[in-house]
Amino acid sequence: MAAHHKILGIVTILYLLLFLMHCVYFAWRKERIISVIWATLYVAFGLHTAGIALRWIESYRLSMGHVPLANFYESLIFYAWSIIVLLILMKKRLSHPSITLCASLMGLFLMGFASISPSVEREIQPLVPALQSNWLHIHVATCFIAYAAFSISFVAGTLYLIGQKGPIPPRDVLEEINYKCIIIGFPMLTSGILTGAVWAHYAWGSYWSWDPKETWSLITWIVYAVFLHVRTMRGWKGKTSAIVSMVGFASVMVTYFVVNFILSGLHSYAA
Repeated sequence: MAAHHKILGIVTILYLLLFLMHCVYFAWRKERIISVIWATLYVAFGLHTAGIALRWIESYRLSMGHVPLANFYESLIFYAWSIIVLLILMKKRLSHPSITLCASLMGLFLMGFASISPSVEREIQPLVPALQSNWLHIHVATCFIAYAAFSISFVAGTLYLIGQKGPIPPRDVLEEINYKCIIIGFPMLTSGILTGAVWAHYAWGSYWSWDPKETWSLITWIVYAVFLHVRTMRGWKGKTSAIVSMVGFASVMVTYFVVNFILSGLHSYAA
């Protein structure tokens, strides 16, 4: 087994361990457990980064050098990594245990899903002609940073609707997290769509072809554009913002999972 597979397997176990640590914290409410959670999170992030880097390096050793963002398996790993990156960069706002618990669960789900991917996807493969472009790096990276930001906004929106309870942050904090994450995610998604259009013209001779993934990406963009518009122009906050962010995340899930597995199109190579 390649080194990067072993490291990413350890990372999956660490995300499971993080979930169990959160359970212990909510059962006993010992503050020192929070320090252990964050120390483990940093270790998981470091190993996660190393696993991605080693897979990248290995692709060059196999004379197929490319950033590990070329198939569904690699995108799952990068998606999980992006969530943890945002969690660390926004630690001041996202340090509440209920937020880190949900982020750890998302990381565990994505890494677990990656671990059961077909073996052909887990192995490094040469890029198909449509993917042989530097636009791959920018397009995919910006899209998944957006997805990560929307994932955290979804968590904030869901917790907001659950209501004010002991283990949940104050609603004004959740409202701010929801808004800030969408402020991060929306321009990233916009960049992903624009770079994807340029890349599509390069690869297929057309900027837009109403491919299922393109269509659902546009729907997702419209949902979050509506969110920002009504919040800025009409001051809609609270429950309405939480619901719209959840609808937007549902659209993200359709774009990422449903389109890949059910709807065929020009992006089918990523399934």
